[in-house]
Amino acid sequence: MLATADALAILLDAARAIDGIETLPTLDALNRVLATDVTSPLDVPPMHTSAMDGYAVRIADLAHGSRLPVSQRIPAGHAPAPLAPNSAARIFTGATVPAGADAVVMQEQTEVAGDEVTIVHRPQAGEWITAQGADIRAGSVILPAGTRLTPQALGLAASVGCAQLAVRRRVKVAVFFTGDELTMPGEPLKPGAIYNSNRFTLRGLLEKLGCDVTDYGIVVDQLDATRATLREAAEAHDLILTCGGVSVGEEDHVKPAVEAEGRLSMWQIAMKPGKPLAFGAVRRGAVGTAETFFIGLPGNPVSSFVTFLLFVRPFVLRLAGVQAVAPRALSLRADFTQGKADRRNEFLRARVNAAGGLELFANQSSAVLTSTVWGDGLIDNPPNHAISAGETVRFIPFSELLN
Repeated sequence: MLATADALAILLDAARAIDGIETLPTLDALNRVLATDVTSPLDVPPMHTSAMDGYAVRIADLAHGSRLPVSQRIPAGHAPAPLAPNSAARIFTGATVPAGADAVVMQEQTEVAGDEVTIVHRPQAGEWITAQGADIRAGSVILPAGTRLTPQALGLAASVGCAQLAVRRRVKVAVFFTGDELTMPGEPLKPGAIYNSNRFTLRGLLEKLGCDVTDYGIVVDQLDATRATLREAAEAHDLILTCGGVSVGEEDHVKPAVEAEGRLSMWQIAMKPGKPLAFGAVRRGAVGTAETFFIGLPGNPVSSFVTFLLFVRPFVLRLAGVQAVAPRALSLRADFTQGKADRRNEFLRARVNAAGGLELFANQSSAVLTSTVWGDGLIDNPPNHAISAGETVRFIPFSELLN
């Protein structure tokens, strides 16, 4: 069986950033991926500013006494006059420091009487002054290409005056599901049937990644129908994602359909849950070499959820142009014992307790979707390793895997 790291490496090696760039208003670019570097055209702040409400002074003037007349008042957003010799300027947070001033004394360290202020604190040069360019220097790259735009990244772009951003187009993903046993919520549940939870989970995961999703729904367990859906999906999408139907049973038609319409590799990955994974491509049109990627996930709900997070998520992000796709893991204490080691790499559903340790969901079956809602993330447990209470384990939060 293939190690999880090796399977992921194969996927990421195949993924290439999609073509297509569009320009969006910065306000509308949340979760999109930058196509080009954002370079600041100016210093931030663009001038020396006050970090406090107080009084701007020239330190040399205080050598002759601490009582100074107030020569001007400087609110934020107003251009000050140069500081008159032997005077102080009333200044507010964020306001421009007047030329000639080399310190700001906070108002709590002054005494005011009429139009004069007494400085009761001897300031150091630069005290409470935020220097021009302290945050950003003109010409510096503040957001590199490949950055997925968070709310704070949009704010950073706006802080240097970027009204528009060049982003990659959304990754286009087609999804469909196979199995005559699948029933949609709201329909009667016939004997032997199950509700199609994977459709809701996987569509939600794709939409959370910012994909443009086409949902072909439940495809009947027939080879011709499966091939027709693959051909249609390949024409206008970057990736086709399916769930179930990739084994070798007589009613599992996805594998032969993909092999007839393109190419397919079937992997047995040394992981639990989620051992089977299919990866390949479907031809676009009758001629030419253009292809649409294909990934087939296992049908068990927890298996499809975990394999999506570990393999589909980074693959889709790499298609979108994101380079840093690895989730950040934490080292946390296990507040449980799992004495039986598995020969596969286990991904255990767990949550953080009030003491900062990890609790394990009691039933780790690949069919128990409850564990994915109860848990805060996955323990990445190496093969052949039993976990003892008190030891440190590698924990990947869902907040990382769902981002």
